[in-house]
Amino acid sequence: ADRLQTGYERCVRKPQGTVARVNIGESLISLRCKDQHQASAIEALRRAKMKFPGRQKIYPSRNWGFTKFPKATYEEWRKIKKLIPAGAHAKYIADHGPLPCGRRSMQMINLF
Repeated sequence: ADRLQTGYERCVRKPQGTVARVNIGESLISLRCKDQHQASAIEALRRAKMKFPGRQKIYPSRNWGFTKFPKATYEEWRKIKKLIPAGAHAKYIADHGPLPCGRRSMQMINLF
């Protein structure tokens, strides 16, 4: 959809601004909150979806934050130091592969 200039000044049908082109099934907004605030977050997203054209769906994620790990698995793996939290995501420590060599990687594992 092109946003064309309205009004008389500069009315030569030049584009006024840019818009985002979104495919069907693509995420528009991702929101991270605590479980106790989930109901109010869903209500806020329900009100926000009225501002967008078309039909939007709201579905809560089963994952921990923006990571790819489910909530129950994340807590278990973090207790046994299989996951290292790193900002908005987490690093998975596999049971196989090369041993961590170097002081920095050992400090990261022992830190959590």
